[in-house]
Amino acid sequence: MTADDSYSRLDDDDYPAYTMGRAAEMLGTTQGFLRAIGEAGLITPLRSEGGHRRYSRYQLRIAARARELVDQGTPIEAACRIIILEDQLEEAQRINAEHRRTAGTANPPTAA
Repeated sequence: MTADDSYSRLDDDDYPAYTMGRAAEMLGTTQGFLRAIGEAGLITPLRSEGGHRRYSRYQLRIAARARELVDQGTPIEAACRIIILEDQLEEAQRINAEHRRTAGTANPPTAA
């Protein structure tokens, strides 16, 4: 691996750069909270060769959203389900917009 390869990881939102302890510290939560949202299926941290959980920036953003909902009184399982549904809705809206763009270019209006 070259130095350029290593530096490119700095911008990769999916690179599992953070240990569980560091992730919990950054989010201002506990390691137990991170385990709980993992058990609920919200995020699946990558495991290091030694079996330790590693989190990406993308996963930390999801965890921060879960913490926000839990802090507002939402049970953790419900918070995880809400976030999953929000993500599915966003993806469906993206796909629909793409279909509309494609359909609009496939049938251009004819001049009369």
